[in-house]
Amino acid sequence: MGMESVGVYGFCGCTAKSKMKCDSRWEVTASETAPTSAYSSPARSLGDTGITPLSPSHIANDADPNVSEQQTFLVVVAIDFGTTSSGYAYSFAKEPECIHVMRRWEGGDPGVSNQKTPTTILLTPERKFHSFGYAARDFYHDLDPNEAKQWLYLEKFKMKLHTTGDLNMDTDLTAANGKKVKALDIFAYALQYFKEQALKELSDQAGSEFENSDVRWVITVPAIWKQPAKQFMRQAAYQAGLASPENSEQLVIALEPEAASIYCRKLRLHQLIELSSKTAVNGYSASDTVGAGFAQAKEHIRRNRQSRTFLVENVIGEIWSELEEGDKYVVVDSGGGTVDLTVHQIRLPEGHLKELYKATGGPYGSLGVDYEFEKLLCKIFGEDFIEQFKIKRPAAWVDLMIAFESRKRAAAPDRTNPLNITLPFSFIDYYKKFRGHSVEHALRKSNVDFVKWSSQGMLRMSPDAMNALFRPTIDSIIEHLRDLFRKPEVSTVKFLFLVGGFAEAPLLQQAVQTAFGDKCRIIVPQDVGLTILKGAVLFGLDPAVIKVRRSPLTYGVGVLNRYVEGKHPPEKLLVKDGTRWCTDVFDKFISVDQSVALGELVKRSYTPAKPSQLVIVINIYSSEHDDVSFITDPGVKKCGTLRLDLTGTSSAAVPARREIQTLMQFGDTEIKATAIDIATSKSVKVGIDFLNY
Repeated sequence: MGMESVGVYGFCGCTAKSKMKCDSRWEVTASETAPTSAYSSPARSLGDTGITPLSPSHIANDADPNVSEQQTFLVVVAIDFGTTSSGYAYSFAKEPECIHVMRRWEGGDPGVSNQKTPTTILLTPERKFHSFGYAARDFYHDLDPNEAKQWLYLEKFKMKLHTTGDLNMDTDLTAANGKKVKALDIFAYALQYFKEQALKELSDQAGSEFENSDVRWVITVPAIWKQPAKQFMRQAAYQAGLASPENSEQLVIALEPEAASIYCRKLRLHQLIELSSKTAVNGYSASDTVGAGFAQAKEHIRRNRQSRTFLVENVIGEIWSELEEGDKYVVVDSGGGTVDLTVHQIRLPEGHLKELYKATGGPYGSLGVDYEFEKLLCKIFGEDFIEQFKIKRPAAWVDLMIAFESRKRAAAPDRTNPLNITLPFSFIDYYKKFRGHSVEHALRKSNVDFVKWSSQGMLRMSPDAMNALFRPTIDSIIEHLRDLFRKPEVSTVKFLFLVGGFAEAPLLQQAVQTAFGDKCRIIVPQDVGLTILKGAVLFGLDPAVIKVRRSPLTYGVGVLNRYVEGKHPPEKLLVKDGTRWCTDVFDKFISVDQSVALGELVKRSYTPAKPSQLVIVINIYSSEHDDVSFITDPGVKKCGTLRLDLTGTSSAAVPARREIQTLMQFGDTEIKATAIDIATSKSVKVGIDFLNY
C-alpha cells in the first residue's frame, strides 16, 4: 500500500441505534498540508491514511480532573462591557458576600447615574490610546472642530460584534471621523483601561501593589452572540494582558442573562420592585399607577446610591425560596444593544441553574430608540444634512445624542408635559449654512406636528412623540417574548426577571407588565443596571453554579464511510485500492440545542488503519443546523484541527493496534478538543477557533 492509500477501516461492530454513530469513520490526513477550504474533499485532495473506531462511541460524564485543581485568586473582578455604558465590580475571595462597585467616574451627565461610564474611546491622530468614558467624550468635545477631525472617537462599537457575519481578527470599526481601525485593538484598549483602573483601585484599597496574577477576570457577553464574537472578546482580553492562552482559566466569559440570574437568586424582597403588586414594596404602598411606584422606588434607590458596596446575603433570596425543583423562570436582559432571553430551571438541592431553552433575542436594545430619533431628525432636516453634520461636526453630534439620552430617561407612560432637547449651537448654525434657512423654518414645514421649536433653541417633543420612538424597539421585545411563551417548555414560567440598563425604562416595564402580567410575576431588581455586573462577580467566585447549558451549535468531524449504493450521492464516491468510500461525511459529536453539563466530555477511541502512520489530523466542523450530513452542506464551517504528530516516538512501545482517544469538553463559553495517543501518552489540545479559519 502506498502512502497515499486509504487505510483499512474495520466496522465498529456496535449495535448503535443511530446510523450516524455506527458508520462513522474518522477522516484523518497523513500529510502536513491540510485542505485550504473546509469544503474541499479532504480524502480526495490528500492521499490520507485513516483511523478506525476501537469501541462504540460513548459520552463520558466524568468532568475533567484538572478542573478541580483550580488556582486560587485573591479577588474576582467582573467587567460589564456594555454597548452604551460599561463598568466593573469586584469582590475579595475571603469576603465573597461583599461586592464593591467601582469608584465614581469623573464627569457624568445630569440625570444619568454614573456608576458606569459611557463605552466611548478616543485615540490620538497617531492611533494611540488617549482616554475612555466621560474623559474621552469631554476631551473630544473640547477639541477645535478642525483638530477633532484628526482624532479617532468611537462609541457604541460593541454592536459590531453582533452584526458582523464573518467576524475575524481583522474586522474594522469606523470612528466618528470616518477612519477605520482594527476592532481587536479597540476592544483590547478598552479592556486594558479597565484592567489598569481596577488594579489601581485594588492597590489603593489594599495599601499595597496588586498584581494581575492575583485577579480572576470575568467579562460579560450577550448570550445570543455567536461563538466567534465570544472568542473575539477572549482574544481582546489576551491582547490587553488580562490573561494568556496558557493561563486561560484566569479569564471567565460569562453570559449576561446567566449573571443576572445568579444575582436574582440572592435577592430579598426589599431589593425588588414587583410590577404587579399593589402591596407595600420597600415599605411604600404602591399606588395604582406603575409610574408613581417607580418614582418612589427611584427615590429609594437614589438615597441608597451613595453606598458602593453591596452585601449579598449568603442565602437563597425570598422570591427564590418560593421556587421549587423544576420551576422555570425567564431572564429578560435588555441592554443598550441587544435583548437576550434565557429560560432557566431550578435544580435542587443546591439551587443550580439549568438552561432550558437556547438563548434567543436580537438587536432590540435601547440603541433602537436612538436610531428612531435619528430617523426623526432626518425626516425634519433631511438625511443629506444629518449625514454631513455627523461627518463635519462629529463632537456636536455626540452632544446632541447625550442631550437626547437624558431626555429619553425621562420618558414615562403617564407623562403629560413635553420633553425639551437642546440643539447644539453648531447644529443650528451649520443647518443655516447648509440649507440657507433656519431650523425653525424646517420644523414648520416638516409636518412632524408633535415636534415643535421652542424659543430657547430646543426641540420640544410631546410625550406621545417620545413614546413613539420607543415603540418599534419595545414591540420587537414583546413580540420576541410572545414567541418564547408559545414554546411548550416555557408555558409554565413562574417569574420573569427584567434586568439590564433598558429595564429601567418605565415604558418597557409597563409594556411587559401589560402583555405578560397575567402569565407570571414580573420582577425588576432595584439596581437593575448593575444586576449583571454583580451577578458576574458571583459567577467568578463560583463558576460551577451554572450546571447545564444548551449547545449553541452542532459539532462534528469530517469522516469517511463505506460507500452504500443508493444511499450515498455518487459525487462523494472515492475508490482506493478497490474499497469504495463515501467522503466528506459529517459525524456528529453534539447537536445544536442539546443539553450539555458543564465540563462534560464526549470521548471516542480510534486506531490508525495503517500502523506506520505518524501524523494524524482530525478536522472539526460546526453548523447552526441539526440535520447535517456532509461537511460540504451549506452553513458548515471548519472550526478546529487536531494534529497529532507521533514522529520520534519509539516504535518498540507501540502495540499492534494503536489507540487514539479523542475528547471534546463542552462547558464554559469555550470548547476544548484533545487527541491522545494512549501508547505514548502524547497528546495535542486545541480550542475550537471561529476566527482564524
